[in-house]
Amino acid sequence: MNISGFKAGKYCQRYRYKSFEPNPVNLPWQIDDADLNTRLSEANLKLGELNAYSQLVPNVDFFIKMHVLKEGTSSSRIEGTQTNIDEAIGKEKYVSPERKDDWQEVQNYLQAMNFAIESLSTLPVSNRLLKQAHQILLQGVRGAHKQPGEFRRSQNWIGGSSLSDALYIPPHHESVPDLMSDLEKFLHETNHPIPALIKIGIAHYQFETIHPFLDGNGRIGRLLITLFLVSNELLNKPTLYLSDYFEKNRPIYIDNLTRVRVQNDLNQWLKFFLEGVRRTAEDSIGTFKKIIRLRSSVELMITSLGRKQQMARSLLQYLYGKPIMDTDDAAKALSIHFSTASRLIDDFVKLKILIEKTGFKRNRLFAFEDYIELFRS
Repeated sequence: MNISGFKAGKYCQRYRYKSFEPNPVNLPWQIDDADLNTRLSEANLKLGELNAYSQLVPNVDFFIKMHVLKEGTSSSRIEGTQTNIDEAIGKEKYVSPERKDDWQEVQNYLQAMNFAIESLSTLPVSNRLLKQAHQILLQGVRGAHKQPGEFRRSQNWIGGSSLSDALYIPPHHESVPDLMSDLEKFLHETNHPIPALIKIGIAHYQFETIHPFLDGNGRIGRLLITLFLVSNELLNKPTLYLSDYFEKNRPIYIDNLTRVRVQNDLNQWLKFFLEGVRRTAEDSIGTFKKIIRLRSSVELMITSLGRKQQMARSLLQYLYGKPIMDTDDAAKALSIHFSTASRLIDDFVKLKILIEKTGFKRNRLFAFEDYIELFRS
């Protein structure tokens, strides 16, 4: 199947509405567009560079936590959630009551993502894994009544207030099991190999077109990309997330997905997708470079603390994973007395490594502001 010859599917008449019934994608694909091949090469090159940088950074898993936090806020923002990265880092008790639901949705997404990535050591990328992640995603939040962890058993729609004015109506729920089975087989197909980035680009389009869950499809569909890249060893570490690119280019993202269904133009979608991989990898490389520079600068600063240097290094290491904290956090993390932690934090404030955020005398919060800024959109 030449990519340019792909027929996306057809609209089927239902009672008072038409659903889009996609064609299977587990096919022997061939690239027949020179520009697509060029973009594929550029995206693969940047992914290789990103992998190299992720191996250069000591204790890279601390920094990946921040990449995941940024992804969590960006992905949830596409769905209308308003939590920012500063709130996502912090504790629930510091979140204002009117924003706690949004905060919890981001936390659920982070838990679902971390669970899914850790599960790759024992489970392949599969419908089973996606369902398990989906169950975590909707636990105790606004979509909790929408069949968490299960493919839908009723019709859903996108945009509009009902089926009668929807912008897009996915396939009938009776089609979902077979379509998702076909998609899973496609992800693991080896008899007719195609480049991995082309495969996951097609898979993301198909997942969003099927919309197999009643809620949370966008977040699971974006998570699928990272899971596939890690499981297929295009990434050594989960350092690339496309939600920020999709969010910043949302009208084009939606238009390109729609264009496949309406005009069978899969090439255009894949070019947009590959450009997203290239740009996002480039941005992540830039962030890693800045982390390396900041780390060197801050470690030079703490040499002025004399005998406290070892304890200061331990606090600094903690801050890379949790850059907004209170004194209790520092005392517990370093297993030191509260007063000792308080004095060490005061040293960090004087060195301008930490900034006090509240202006209070009690219950003060401190932020590693220069570090957080590297991950703000």
